[in-house]
Order: sequence, then structure tokens, then C-alpha cells
Amino acid sequence: QVHLVESGGGLVQAGGSLRLSCAASGSIFSINVMGWHRQAPGKQRELVAAITVGRSINYADSVKGRFIISRTTAKNAVYLQMNSLKPEDAAVYYCNVNATTGNYWGQGTQVTVSS
Repeated sequence: QVHLVESGGGLVQAGGSLRLSCAASGSIFSINVMGWHRQAPGKQRELVAAITVGRSINYADSVKGRFIISRTTAKNAVYLQMNSLKPEDAAVYYCNVNATTGNYWGQGTQVTVSS
């Protein structure tokens, strides 16, 4: 089992920045991929960014050049630096971990972007 706790969401003006953090505990040795997804009202949950144990990174086209994902070497935390935020980035952001023991989700953190 892997337990995930997100933090760092909040209200920001368009053009501003936020940094999301996700602390992982439990069977972190089994983690293969760490990432962030988001879900806006009325929309499907979508991948924002993901990073593998080999540090290969994948970004959604909509956030390329603005968001940066990183993780600790110990795989006990993953971060999402969000710059140049747009109103369309507003959503609940979820930390996600894919591990050999299963797929795990955090509780979500709200990001609100005012125009």
C-alpha cells in the first residue's frame, strides 16, 4: 500500500504560480511512476504530468513549458511547479502513483485561478 497526501493548492491570479506537493508513504520501494492528474467540473480526469523511476517525464500538451514535475530520489515525494497559470488550469489536482502493488490516488487539492 502507498498512502499519498497532497498540499499546496489554493487561489491564484492568472499568470501566477503555485507549487503542489505530494508526500508518499508505505511501500514506496514499489513505485514505478509518480504523477499528477486533474479534474475540472464536468470534465474527465486527465493526466497533467508524470515521471518514472528513470526520470522520464511526460506532460500534457496544455501544460508544456509552464509546469514542471519533479520527485525526490527516495520516491517519497513528487512536486508540480505550476507557472503562468490560466483560468483553464483550475481543477482538483490529484497525486497518482503506479506501483507494483497497485495504483494509488491522493485525496486531491483544489487549484482556483482567477482571471
